[in-house]
Amino acid sequence: METPVLILLGYLIGSVPNGYLLGKLAGVDIQKVGSGNIGAANVARTLGKWQGALTLVADAAKGFLPVFVALELGLSSVNLALVAIAAFLGHLYPVFLKFRGGKGVATGLGALLALAPLATAVLIVVFAAVALSTRLVSLSSIAAAVAAPVILWLFNQQAVIVGVGLFFGAMITLRHRSNIQRILAGTEPRFGSR
Repeated sequence: METPVLILLGYLIGSVPNGYLLGKLAGVDIQKVGSGNIGAANVARTLGKWQGALTLVADAAKGFLPVFVALELGLSSVNLALVAIAAFLGHLYPVFLKFRGGKGVATGLGALLALAPLATAVLIVVFAAVALSTRLVSLSSIAAAVAAPVILWLFNQQAVIVGVGLFFGAMITLRHRSNIQRILAGTEPRFGSR
């Protein structure tokens, strides 16, 4: 019974809309300002960098904690993958916000950090390198997402974990469709610019 319970808990924890809640505390509906996204980037642009950083950490924790608990309980790789995917989908499709969630970057990062910490450290370096060179958070997120299954494979992760990285990467890229269009058009906002 512990596996179905952990999958459900993973989804429910993933569904907690941290950015939305921080916005409400500030008297702002984060879904109606900026990009309308509940993730850290929109929170930072709308509410401030500290609120954005808090959202980033809290959203990453949503992915990390359920997988960490599942690891401690000795679940199989397949079941670990299911818990990770449940938390990730909780963020994308949160039951508490009528299934209108974020893009999954931080929550996916947290889940992968529990599953494969060294590989995830490399993905963070990829994200940082692209962010520093382009000042485009969206492009950095896409680059790390696309690199995830490759890096996991290079670190000799099991096929099911590489599959999780592939799923995360595909979903994150799809959720960035509008960003990709703006990048190609040269209209995507860069961090640090007005």
